[in-house]
Amino acid sequence: MIMDLVPTPSQTIGPFFHFCLTLDTALGCLAGPDAKGERIRLTCRVLDGDGAPMDDAMIEIWQADADGNYDPPDGSSFRGFGRLCTDENGVCVFQTVKPGQVPGPGGTPQAPHVDVLIFARGLLKQLVTRIYFDGEAANRNDPILALVPEDRRETLLAHPYPEKPSDWIVDIRLCHESETVFFDV
Repeated sequence: MIMDLVPTPSQTIGPFFHFCLTLDTALGCLAGPDAKGERIRLTCRVLDGDGAPMDDAMIEIWQADADGNYDPPDGSSFRGFGRLCTDENGVCVFQTVKPGQVPGPGGTPQAPHVDVLIFARGLLKQLVTRIYFDGEAANRNDPILALVPEDRRETLLAHPYPEKPSDWIVDIRLCHESETVFFDV
Protein backbone atom coordinates (compact mmCIF):
# COMPACT_ATOMS: atom_id res chain seq x y z
CA MET A 1 0.00 0.00 0.00
CA ILE A 2 1.36 3.43 -0.97
CA MET A 3 0.38 6.37 1.20
CA ASP A 4 0.66 10.00 0.27
CA LEU A 5 1.13 12.01 3.41
CA VAL A 6 0.45 15.70 3.13
CA PRO A 7 1.42 17.99 6.01
CA THR A 8 -1.40 20.04 7.44
CA PRO A 9 -1.19 23.40 9.18
CA SER A 10 -1.35 21.65 12.56
CA GLN A 11 1.85 19.74 11.78
CA THR A 12 4.13 22.72 12.07
CA ILE A 13 6.79 23.56 14.62
CA GLY A 14 5.69 25.25 17.77
CA PRO A 15 3.70 26.19 19.63
CA PHE A 16 4.87 29.77 19.44
CA PHE A 17 5.22 31.43 22.82
CA HIS A 18 4.95 35.20 23.10
CA PHE A 19 5.38 34.94 26.87
CA CYS A 20 6.18 38.34 28.42
CA LEU A 21 6.33 40.05 25.02
CA THR A 22 2.66 41.00 24.89
CA LEU A 23 1.72 41.42 28.55
CA ASP A 24 1.53 45.20 28.20
CA THR A 25 -1.72 45.79 26.30
CA ALA A 26 -0.74 49.48 26.08
CA LEU A 27 1.53 48.37 23.22
CA GLY A 28 -1.66 48.22 21.14
CA CYS A 29 -2.18 51.98 21.47
CA LEU A 30 0.23 53.95 19.30
CA ALA A 31 -1.54 57.31 19.51
CA GLY A 32 -2.08 59.15 22.76
CA PRO A 33 -4.90 61.63 23.27
CA ASP A 34 -2.90 64.56 21.85
CA ALA A 35 -1.59 62.78 18.74
CA LYS A 36 -2.29 64.62 15.47
CA GLY A 37 -4.09 62.92 12.64
CA GLU A 38 -7.06 60.79 11.74
CA ARG A 39 -7.64 58.25 14.50
CA ILE A 40 -8.16 54.68 13.32
CA ARG A 41 -8.57 51.19 14.72
CA LEU A 42 -6.57 48.65 12.71
CA THR A 43 -7.78 45.07 13.11
CA CYS A 44 -5.34 42.38 11.96
CA ARG A 45 -6.62 38.82 11.57
CA VAL A 46 -4.02 36.05 11.11
CA LEU A 47 -5.16 32.90 9.28
CA ASP A 48 -3.38 29.62 8.52
CA GLY A 49 -3.46 27.76 5.20
CA ASP A 50 -6.90 26.29 5.92
CA GLY A 51 -8.31 29.73 6.74
CA ALA A 52 -8.45 28.92 10.46
CA PRO A 53 -7.59 31.71 12.90
CA MET A 54 -4.16 31.51 14.52
CA ASP A 55 -4.67 32.21 18.20
CA ASP A 56 -0.99 32.20 19.11
CA ALA A 57 0.58 34.67 16.68
CA MET A 58 2.25 37.94 17.59
CA ILE A 59 2.06 41.04 15.41
CA GLU A 60 4.46 43.98 15.56
CA ILE A 61 3.70 47.12 13.62
CA TRP A 62 5.85 50.12 12.77
CA GLN A 63 4.47 53.24 11.15
CA ALA A 64 4.98 56.93 10.56
CA ASP A 65 2.85 59.55 12.27
CA ALA A 66 0.22 61.59 10.39
CA ASP A 67 2.95 63.95 9.11
CA GLY A 68 5.07 61.08 7.72
CA ASN A 69 7.66 61.07 10.53
CA TYR A 70 9.00 57.78 11.85
CA ASP A 71 10.73 59.70 14.61
CA PRO A 72 8.12 62.18 15.86
CA PRO A 73 9.29 65.33 17.66
CA ASP A 74 9.89 65.24 21.41
CA GLY A 75 6.72 65.64 23.39
CA SER A 76 4.57 63.95 20.76
CA SER A 77 1.97 61.55 22.10
CA PHE A 78 2.55 59.24 19.13
CA ARG A 79 4.82 56.22 19.24
CA GLY A 80 5.28 54.43 15.95
CA PHE A 81 5.58 50.92 17.38
CA GLY A 82 2.98 48.43 18.57
CA ARG A 83 2.95 44.76 19.54
CA LEU A 84 0.02 42.46 20.35
CA CYS A 85 -0.80 38.78 20.40
CA THR A 86 -3.79 37.41 18.54
CA ASP A 87 -6.87 36.21 20.43
CA GLU A 88 -8.86 32.98 19.93
CA ASN A 89 -10.22 34.46 16.67
CA GLY A 90 -6.73 35.21 15.34
CA VAL A 91 -7.38 38.93 15.87
CA CYS A 92 -5.55 41.85 17.44
CA VAL A 93 -6.61 45.52 17.29
CA PHE A 94 -4.30 48.53 17.26
CA GLN A 95 -5.41 52.07 18.17
CA THR A 96 -3.41 54.50 16.06
CA VAL A 97 -3.59 57.29 13.49
CA LYS A 98 -3.56 56.90 9.74
CA PRO A 99 0.09 57.30 8.74
CA GLY A 100 1.26 60.04 6.43
CA GLN A 101 3.32 59.60 3.30
CA VAL A 102 7.04 58.94 3.74
CA PRO A 103 9.88 59.25 1.21
CA GLY A 104 10.70 56.10 -0.71
CA PRO A 105 13.47 55.12 -3.12
CA GLY A 106 14.87 58.19 -4.85
CA GLY A 107 12.66 60.44 -2.71
CA THR A 108 9.46 59.18 -4.38
CA PRO A 109 6.61 59.46 -1.87
CA GLN A 110 5.21 56.18 -0.56
CA ALA A 111 1.51 55.76 0.09
CA PRO A 112 0.41 55.69 3.73
CA HIS A 113 1.24 52.22 5.03
CA VAL A 114 2.04 50.21 8.14
CA ASP A 115 5.07 47.89 8.29
CA VAL A 116 4.23 44.52 9.85
CA LEU A 117 6.21 41.66 11.38
CA ILE A 118 4.43 38.36 12.05
CA PHE A 119 5.73 35.79 14.53
CA ALA A 120 3.83 32.49 14.71
CA ARG A 121 4.10 28.73 15.02
CA GLY A 122 5.60 27.12 11.99
CA LEU A 123 7.82 30.11 11.27
CA LEU A 124 11.54 29.85 11.87
CA LYS A 125 11.90 33.54 11.04
CA GLN A 126 9.38 36.38 11.23
CA LEU A 127 7.44 37.35 8.12
CA VAL A 128 7.54 40.93 6.88
CA THR A 129 4.70 42.64 5.04
CA ARG A 130 2.92 45.96 4.72
CA ILE A 131 -0.62 47.15 5.14
CA TYR A 132 -1.91 49.77 2.71
CA PHE A 133 -5.34 51.42 2.88
CA ASP A 134 -7.92 50.55 0.25
CA GLY A 135 -9.05 53.55 -1.77
CA GLU A 136 -5.96 55.64 -0.95
CA ALA A 137 -5.13 57.68 -4.09
CA ALA A 138 -1.38 57.52 -3.36
CA ASN A 139 -1.43 53.70 -3.74
CA ARG A 140 -1.31 54.15 -7.53
CA ASN A 141 2.17 55.73 -7.37
CA ASP A 142 3.72 53.86 -4.44
CA PRO A 143 7.13 52.52 -5.60
CA ILE A 144 7.05 49.49 -3.28
CA LEU A 145 3.46 48.51 -4.03
CA ALA A 146 4.34 48.78 -7.74
CA LEU A 147 6.82 45.89 -7.25
CA VAL A 148 3.92 43.58 -6.32
CA PRO A 149 2.03 41.97 -9.22
CA GLU A 150 -1.28 43.75 -9.65
CA ASP A 151 -3.35 40.62 -8.99
CA ARG A 152 -1.58 40.14 -5.59
CA ARG A 153 -1.86 43.73 -4.26
CA GLU A 154 -5.27 43.05 -2.72
CA THR A 155 -3.53 40.88 -0.08
CA LEU A 156 -1.85 44.04 1.28
CA LEU A 157 -4.98 46.18 1.59
CA ALA A 158 -6.89 46.98 4.75
CA HIS A 159 -10.56 47.69 4.12
CA PRO A 160 -12.80 50.02 6.12
CA TYR A 161 -15.80 48.64 7.95
CA PRO A 162 -18.84 50.06 6.10
CA GLU A 163 -20.61 51.05 9.30
CA LYS A 164 -17.52 52.66 10.84
CA PRO A 165 -15.00 54.07 8.32
CA SER A 166 -12.39 54.79 11.02
CA ASP A 167 -12.14 51.02 11.64
CA TRP A 168 -9.99 49.07 9.19
CA ILE A 169 -9.49 45.30 8.86
CA VAL A 170 -6.88 43.23 7.08
CA ASP A 171 -6.49 39.46 6.81
CA ILE A 172 -2.95 38.11 6.95
CA ARG A 173 -2.93 34.64 5.38
CA LEU A 174 0.28 32.74 6.10
CA CYS A 175 -0.15 30.36 3.16
CA HIS A 176 -2.72 29.38 0.53
CA GLU A 177 -3.44 30.59 -2.98
CA SER A 178 -4.54 33.91 -1.46
CA GLU A 179 -1.46 34.15 0.78
CA THR A 180 -0.47 37.65 1.86
CA VAL A 181 2.50 39.07 -0.01
CA PHE A 182 5.60 38.91 2.20
CA PHE A 183 8.82 40.81 1.56
CA ASP A 184 12.33 39.38 1.67
CA VAL A 185 14.24 42.00 3.68
